[in-house]
Amino acid sequence: MSRTPIIAANWKMNIGPKEAREFLANFKAEQLCDCKCVEKVIVPPFVTIPAVMDVLGDCTCLGVGAQDVSDRDNGAFTGEISTAMLCELGCKYVVLGHSERRQYHGETNAYINKKIKKALAAGLVPIYCIGETLEQREAGKLEEVLGSQVVEGLEGLTPEQVAGVVIAYEPVWAIGTGKTASAADAQSAHAYIRGVVASTFGAAAADAVRIQYGGSVKPANAEELMAQPDIDGALVGGAALKADSFAAIIRAAK
Repeated sequence: MSRTPIIAANWKMNIGPKEAREFLANFKAEQLCDCKCVEKVIVPPFVTIPAVMDVLGDCTCLGVGAQDVSDRDNGAFTGEISTAMLCELGCKYVVLGHSERRQYHGETNAYINKKIKKALAAGLVPIYCIGETLEQREAGKLEEVLGSQVVEGLEGLTPEQVAGVVIAYEPVWAIGTGKTASAADAQSAHAYIRGVVASTFGAAAADAVRIQYGGSVKPANAEELMAQPDIDGALVGGAALKADSFAAIIRAAK
């Protein structure tokens, strides 16, 4: 089955509104806006989303996502952002379960599952992050960890819903470290994840679901990673903070 690659820029706690305007001006100069064969997404900090939307206007060449969302609809939850708020801004995607949220905020598979269901109910596309630590990999627990993250994080979803989720495999030891899983190792993990989806939700869901790779993706290694049969794009951190670098990764996927 043909799956459209999806390349998403996770800006994390970088790039405010002013810098975002400069980034988008430079990105448009790369002349990638008409590229339909790759789905392109910017995931800015919450406060930067309005500026990104303002610059994009009616342009549909870039989708916009948020870096997190609440599992609650509204109320006395200081600091939280609801799905309704994201939709009002025009967001189409939301990153959930990033290892930094798991590590620094104690988010569990069950808690992330609530957020995924909330996002889907609002019409948002979840980009669901999973991945093992170096200790888990060296202890031979890679499949155990990835399997539980897939099954528990997507629990209660229909096969059709799972098909519409984007899974981002990000080995924790490769995020922001400069270390990258080899293309063969990344492909092996992606194939395993797709197999878990198949055994849990069916072959059709497994064939349709897109699985990104994340973890020190950069122009130099993007083409080899994107060439793997089960790698359907990338969730890019540091290399997506510059428009030319992000554009080069998109070209590699193209």
